[in-house]
Amino acid sequence: MSKFSNEKVMPRYMAIALVLTVIGFAVIGKAFYIMTAKKQYWTEVADRLKRDSVLVKPNRGNILSCDGQLMASTIPEYRIFMDFQAAAFEKDDSLWQDKLDSVCDGLARIFPTKTAMEFREDLEKGRQKVNKNGSVGARHWPIWKRRINYNTYKEVQKLPFFNMPKYKSGFHEEEFISRNRPFGTLALRTVGGMYGAKDSAYYGLELSYDSVLRGTPGITGRRKVLNKYMNIPVTLPVDGADIVTTIDVNMQDLAERAVLDELKLIGGEMGVAILMEVATGDVKAIVNMIRTTDDQGNHHYIEAVNSAISYRCEPGSVFKVASFLVALDDEVVDTSYVIHTGSGVQQMHGRWMKDHNWRRGGYGDINVARTLEVSSNIGVSHVIDRFYGSKPERYVKGLYRVGIAEDLQIPLVGYQKPYIRMPDTKTTDRSKYWSKTTLPWMSIGYETQIAPINTVTFYNAIANNGKMMRPRFVKKVVKNGETIAEFEPQVIKERIAKPKALKTIQTILEHVVSQGLGKKAGSKLFKVAGKTGTAQVADQYGGYHSGTTRYWLSFAGYFPADNPRYSCIVCLKKSGLPASGGGMSGVVFHHIAEGVMARNLKMSVDDARDDNSVIIPDVKNGNIAAASQVLNHFGIATNNHWSDSYAHGRPIWGTAEPRTNSVVLSKNSFGKNAVPDVTGMGARDAVYLLENCGLRVKLQGRGKVKKQSYPAGKQAVKGSECVLTLE
Repeated sequence: MSKFSNEKVMPRYMAIALVLTVIGFAVIGKAFYIMTAKKQYWTEVADRLKRDSVLVKPNRGNILSCDGQLMASTIPEYRIFMDFQAAAFEKDDSLWQDKLDSVCDGLARIFPTKTAMEFREDLEKGRQKVNKNGSVGARHWPIWKRRINYNTYKEVQKLPFFNMPKYKSGFHEEEFISRNRPFGTLALRTVGGMYGAKDSAYYGLELSYDSVLRGTPGITGRRKVLNKYMNIPVTLPVDGADIVTTIDVNMQDLAERAVLDELKLIGGEMGVAILMEVATGDVKAIVNMIRTTDDQGNHHYIEAVNSAISYRCEPGSVFKVASFLVALDDEVVDTSYVIHTGSGVQQMHGRWMKDHNWRRGGYGDINVARTLEVSSNIGVSHVIDRFYGSKPERYVKGLYRVGIAEDLQIPLVGYQKPYIRMPDTKTTDRSKYWSKTTLPWMSIGYETQIAPINTVTFYNAIANNGKMMRPRFVKKVVKNGETIAEFEPQVIKERIAKPKALKTIQTILEHVVSQGLGKKAGSKLFKVAGKTGTAQVADQYGGYHSGTTRYWLSFAGYFPADNPRYSCIVCLKKSGLPASGGGMSGVVFHHIAEGVMARNLKMSVDDARDDNSVIIPDVKNGNIAAASQVLNHFGIATNNHWSDSYAHGRPIWGTAEPRTNSVVLSKNSFGKNAVPDVTGMGARDAVYLLENCGLRVKLQGRGKVKKQSYPAGKQAVKGSECVLTLE
């Protein structure tokens, strides 16, 4: 028999269980009360708590051009605030009242878009703000709502009252890490971009190499000592490494200007250009321009999408080279094979095919070489349909063999590999169905989807005697001046076709420029080889008959043809006629080719000297002391000798007027605090003079100053903007 009595024990257990149950319900009720009624109070308490340790962001690595110029770098930016409950306001705000006018005048000078009175009203509003806890004075009142750079921040910090310690004056800042591109939008879609408020990349090389550029965060412990928090490093951050790209800044600028000039001239919707080094596959320039319209209806061109790697479309006649290379490599034809194109109109399996000159009677009987020179649709489709019509898969396999359909595996987000389908007559998918007309139209660049990067890689392989190189965008990874990773040029295919077929195609491509439709792409200084292309493309709804015909104009080739160094493709998209691949894209190719080759010319000044004539240079207005020294060095007479002042760093401002055998230099005198006349000057001299007057200068265009928005002779108001138009 147990010595414990149930009658005595059980009531005790029940009492304990009841007490615990009541306590449990009380805890749950208290938690519910805190989560609802007291939520705001505890949220504010949590915001005031300081973490024992915080992450320290590393410096993001730079993106460099092929010759080491900065294309993207990290710089600090700041937002500035006032704490109106700081020591100076808690004891006595008379000092603030004494300095307020000076502070507002200084802010208006630094930020001229806002007046001193507006700054005063805004700051007084922050000082008189009533907080939720009943205290008066904002703790985090923005002085200027936008971010400012380091120089501007230091300038604000020098103002009266703000130059006191932050715990006394209340002036404080928030630091942000900003990604800066010294060359502006140059190669924007390729270099990449960052989200402004986050340290997060979202396109381009910034995104593809984010793990390399980002670095590793560190940890800092926070200790409270004498009522102040001290940072004690626990783990130091590891800064990101730099990447060296293959982009050449000068070539990129040259290509962008050539594309933009042509787009503005023809009213184009899109422009793409890729410049590639033949031997290595290095992409030296890549342009992606698309037309946008602002609220006023004005057109602008920006880099919004990397169309060079992502815009797949029917390439048009530049594809004909791949078709004939397959036929020549299979040895089903040679250049002596004659094609009867008739009057430029023929039926292909019940569908009419036309040459571009069908209204003028066509080309009649032409051989294979001439077919490419004049870009005859009938000639190309006749050859491919006759020799591959019974076995179209042999032709498509040939396209894959010569590399036009190669997946290039480009390390940029958005790349679209080519779509060239194999024959299939049993599929129910209409886009994949293979009909009798598919082969003839595929042979001339329709019924396929290829991005410009694949086309230029194919032409680059032809220029490289059959060796296909993978396009390279990044050469190496560098940290602290040492190379930690290097990306060697990669060969995709050692040979895309037999040497005989390649040699034949190379010769034909030279003739396309010298005696065919690509004459405008050529140069009198060196040989150019390439192929034109003009294709009708679908509208945004996928149709071809919306009322406005859109054309994809292209020219792909390489130069110099006898010793290829660079390959290039230019593609333009426009609506309506006229539309010519050779006459429009070919012109852009010409400008890029001649500009690139001009940079490589190394000639002696003596070679340009002509003893029988004196050439007077076009001298800009500006520092005539510098001009005098240069002119005297080259033996060109001037009306005075100003070099002594120039040698001692004292510029003399004036104008230059060319005469028959000399240059007349005249000194200008500017009134005190008067804005000088800078028309006819170069940008450097004009900016120097105007900024010395306290003006902020904005440049538009290139060349000499054609017009200045702030009138010459007017008294200069510091901080005012002067727009200079250069031509």
